[in-house]
Amino acid sequence: MTEDDVETPNDRTRGAGEELREHEVRTHLLDLLAEVGTVTATEAASRLGYSSGLCSFHLRQLARHGYIEEAPHSGGRARPWRLKRHSPVVDGPADDQFGDLARGLEDESWQRWLTRRDEAPAGWRHDEAFSAVAYLTPEEMNRVADVIRGALAPFHDREQRPLARPEGALPVALITRLFPLLAHATDHAVEG
Repeated sequence: MTEDDVETPNDRTRGAGEELREHEVRTHLLDLLAEVGTVTATEAASRLGYSSGLCSFHLRQLARHGYIEEAPHSGGRARPWRLKRHSPVVDGPADDQFGDLARGLEDESWQRWLTRRDEAPAGWRHDEAFSAVAYLTPEEMNRVADVIRGALAPFHDREQRPLARPEGALPVALITRLFPLLAHATDHAVEG
């Protein structure tokens, strides 16, 4: 057997299995970040069962592609990462792509909650889900979003400061989507 007989992956000849594994690792990392807020490569490795080197590599790749960013930290060797925070204004296709990914992770997390709710501690076996339709102007919709962000502001430091979390606190997904309801295509035909 020669070196040519051994398949060595590189950018041109990488096999589908390796691409799938990279996708799997990155998806798990993004899912973990969505769940816990910030994570180092060592913490991710411990929670996901991969090596810290593999997690470190894929965290850097996710950052390079704009999905995550380094979280503020007090120095030292540990590099905490978090999902990249985008401004509320959509800047273009990359933001659309990230939004689609984030919504997919939200939906996946919701489905996992629904199927595994009975595994949660007794006090956590319920959720608070609601929806509403309100007739708003664009400015009013922005004000509603600002009020929601303001209501959550007192809890933001807990993401970066675990010691600020009260006993029994768990990460809770808080998902708010404000968007105008557009008429169906058939509604236009009837109105016209």
